[in-house]
Amino acid sequence: MKPAIKTIKEKKLVGKRITISYADYKIGELWGSFMPRKKEITSKLNNELVALTIYSSTHFTNFSPTNTFEKWAAVEVSNVDQVPPDMETTTLPAGLYAVFLYKGSVTGIAEFYQHIFTKWLPTAGFDVDQRPHVEIMGEKYKNNDPSSEEEIWIPVKEK
Repeated sequence: MKPAIKTIKEKKLVGKRITISYADYKIGELWGSFMPRKKEITSKLNNELVALTIYSSTHFTNFSPTNTFEKWAAVEVSNVDQVPPDMETTTLPAGLYAVFLYKGSVTGIAEFYQHIFTKWLPTAGFDVDQRPHVEIMGEKYKNNDPSSEEEIWIPVKEK
């Protein structure tokens, strides 16, 4: 597992968000409310779906499955001049990311993340940075299909 290390520019996003925890993981509710309405977003830059996760600075140091975090279902846009009703804007800050390619269904994702944080990160020369974590679901993404592919973006900074 060797990620690409990428520096990205700031990105504008439009979508919907909820506050959830791993103990009360209502991700289906979020995407179920977003997907039927994504066609209303007129300034999309591409067809990729963006899942953004914003953790507090102490989320993992004092980890509990009941810790809450913000989760977004969004798309990247060229501008935020026209935002559909009941949707919001956010900005993905510029910065350094370790980008991993995940192949498989949702059943293997927890093990994949565990490998990133317990095997790769301790030896990689990076620390996790306090910016949003991102999942990019492009043309090869197939919801919960064993042949699905998506990118996992972990915000990093050099040690």
